[in-house]
Amino acid sequence: MAGTNPDFSPGGAEPGLPALVYECFTCDINALKPGNVGRHGAGHGMDCADFTRSAEVVTPILCDGRTGIGRKILSSIEATRSAVRCNTNLGMVLLLAPIIQVYQEHGLQADFRHTVKSTLKSLGRREAQDIFAAIRLANPGGLGKVDRYDVNSQPDIDIYSAMEAAQDRDLVALQYVNGYREVVNQGVKCLQNHYDRWNNVEWAVVACYLMYMASFPDSHIRRKHGIETAEQVRKKTKPVLERFMSYDNPDDAREVLMIFDRELKASELNPGACADLTVASLLLFRLGIG
Repeated sequence: MAGTNPDFSPGGAEPGLPALVYECFTCDINALKPGNVGRHGAGHGMDCADFTRSAEVVTPILCDGRTGIGRKILSSIEATRSAVRCNTNLGMVLLLAPIIQVYQEHGLQADFRHTVKSTLKSLGRREAQDIFAAIRLANPGGLGKVDRYDVNSQPDIDIYSAMEAAQDRDLVALQYVNGYREVVNQGVKCLQNHYDRWNNVEWAVVACYLMYMASFPDSHIRRKHGIETAEQVRKKTKPVLERFMSYDNPDDAREVLMIFDRELKASELNPGACADLTVASLLLFRLGIG
């Protein structure tokens, strides 16, 4: 369960779900995540305002209980492209839509991992077509082409099977296939531990983000720059994470984090997939699931 700070408590009621989701987007924007765009600095052709505007337009769409997962995702990306004309949030939308759907349909009583996996496996080809259309519209950097179930075509397959084929090269696809294993078992726990330690959710978000970066070659970097570069970033993150964790007051780590931020952005390296997993972890933490 999430922490007990009255300003950041678990188990938001259904009428408050849009505010809760928007709060998670805002917290992600405010957190000092090296290599990512936020209040600490622009980068990769985007700035903080792009992410704020994206959060504003997609939050009501994601929280609309009348629409299914595929339509939530496609409508969110259509609204994003109309608002900011760049890909600010595809991975986040892909991960948050199933979480929100499961929460709306089952609340906190469900075994989240089992339920979200069953929900994703039950999605039909029409849902898959909406999701593929969203991915094409967002046009994430380095998407390229693959031999099986290429989203640039119109694959006649369900979304679970398509994600299963991509799980070895994409962290978001992996969560679809394994029932958000890393998000629940690593991300939510990391947030809980560091929120308990510092009583500050934004710094807990930084810890979660760096944990993901040090644990996995980021799949967004991998798509754009190759697996070797992604692995180099993972290795470089480890000492940054260790130094960050050594501070009793995480605010003292700002200079260390900003140096790493400048280094990543100078090389056009954006750990976007790790940021997406962090936001998904934050929403589950905020809902008290995990």
